[in-house]
Amino acid sequence: MLTNLAKLSAVRGVSQSVTNGLKPAVVGAAKTEGKSVVAAGPIPVVSAAGLPSNNVRVVSGVTGATQIRCAHTDIRVPDFSDYRRDQVKRPNAKNDSADDRAAFTYLLVGGAAVSTAYVAKSLVSTFVSSMSASADVLAMSKIEIKLADIPEGKSMTFKWRGKPLFIRHRTSAEIEAEQSVAVATLRDPQNDAERVQKPEWLVVIGVCTHLGCVPIANAGDFGGYYCPCHGSHYDASGRIRKGPAPLNLEVPHYEFPEDGLLIVG
Repeated sequence: MLTNLAKLSAVRGVSQSVTNGLKPAVVGAAKTEGKSVVAAGPIPVVSAAGLPSNNVRVVSGVTGATQIRCAHTDIRVPDFSDYRRDQVKRPNAKNDSADDRAAFTYLLVGGAAVSTAYVAKSLVSTFVSSMSASADVLAMSKIEIKLADIPEGKSMTFKWRGKPLFIRHRTSAEIEAEQSVAVATLRDPQNDAERVQKPEWLVVIGVCTHLGCVPIANAGDFGGYYCPCHGSHYDASGRIRKGPAPLNLEVPHYEFPEDGLLIVG
């Protein structure tokens, strides 16, 4: 019993009552020679079983009610003084250092953001470079062609990156005819000079721009290339002149490192 009383010593009873308006009678008051004497009452005895465990409502009279609520008095409010700066512990201190502290915070966050962006850029660059082709694969993607093996007026086909590559040795008549074509009449307008580095050599990928068929060289209505799949006609500059193909034949990247040698890729 004493242990339970010790545990409940930190509990304070708070009561709110609503009376019925009746005046209580005072018992045990007596007058002796003009003085009021109140007789001592019995000493109250409290037991653990008699203490309230929940909200208790005491009814007195017809409409009077009393409510008792228990509240803890041993709860400590958290103190964060150990985490606060010395200059801001005093409640009446001026807020003079707010701008300096905010600037330091912004500088710290900005530096962290820049560092994160740099690390992310490095990771992305490493990942993308790992997916690119290696040096030996890039070396195989180039092809060297000796132009002396291609006679004038003929077109030869080579395999480059799994696609047919057309190299045409054009005659002077073909060069003059292609340069005189009105660009406004073409479906995919392009001058002949934009498609060749040297007028006598035409280098295009031999894949029809309609559905990917392989055209036939030295055929068609314009003497260039003809696609037998759906009837697309290309001239000697690889430009679409007739048929369903929407674009000209693709011109790959190539260069002439020296006379008589062509490198594609």
